[in-house]
Amino acid sequence: MSMYILALLGNLLIILTVSSDSHLHTPMYLFLSNLSMVDIGFISTTVPRVIVDIQTHCTVISYVGCLTQMSLFIIFGCMDDMLLAVMAYDRFVAICHPLYYQVIMNPSRCGVLLLGCFLLSLVELLFHYVVALNFSNCEDYIEISNFFCGPSEVLKLVYFDTVTNSILRFTMGTLFGLLPISGIIFSYYKIVSSIMRSSSSSGKQKTFSTCGSHLSIVFLFYGTAIGVYFTSSLSYSPRSNAVASVMYTVVTPVLNPFIYSLRNKDIKTAFRKILSRAF
Repeated sequence: MSMYILALLGNLLIILTVSSDSHLHTPMYLFLSNLSMVDIGFISTTVPRVIVDIQTHCTVISYVGCLTQMSLFIIFGCMDDMLLAVMAYDRFVAICHPLYYQVIMNPSRCGVLLLGCFLLSLVELLFHYVVALNFSNCEDYIEISNFFCGPSEVLKLVYFDTVTNSILRFTMGTLFGLLPISGIIFSYYKIVSSIMRSSSSSGKQKTFSTCGSHLSIVFLFYGTAIGVYFTSSLSYSPRSNAVASVMYTVVTPVLNPFIYSLRNKDIKTAFRKILSRAF
């Protein structure tokens, strides 16, 4: 409950700070505020249900409830993936093509990128729904070895064949996980190459400081998510799977606003302005 409240307050504070300061009305902070909104939805998909289950000592979820939770988890999780890739692209344009930044990252282009993130999330959801249609052929009561109905858990319920399960998992993980992270890696490869060609040490330090927050979240989110999605099909451990799931479904949304606010001078300056106006 404490972590959930902390995540809500931290992400709402980021949204309030960005929306209230006109100096932060740039593509970088537009994507950051959208990431905060997605993080609120992402953590709200799993944690409130866990809190209720702990209080009521009930560990049963209905068929409709399971699919609803899986749907929201896929939408917010995929949008998180895509927004991290879009933010990496934004940094690539700002650092490697600074003179054309305002032209390339114009409001219409930013809107298209955000819409694309949402549409790709719906595509992944539809893909999982087509696979999960066989779920109705399962038994009346089935045990899920995690604290929420995640896509990987539903795949295990639908396909008991290990080979089929692994093929589907790697296919969906590659399409909606590895492709965004490939874009992130390519963007930062170009960024690092551009920095190495620069002779200004202060410019290098400022660039690394700007990208450090984003990279911290990328490593935290993708490291645990990929670990859960891929390694569970090779050597499955319910305990380690649950611990890793907590990391990217609970800990990451909690840490995101603090990583950005503590390492970002613009956010801290805007936050001080809000406090000075309030008091």
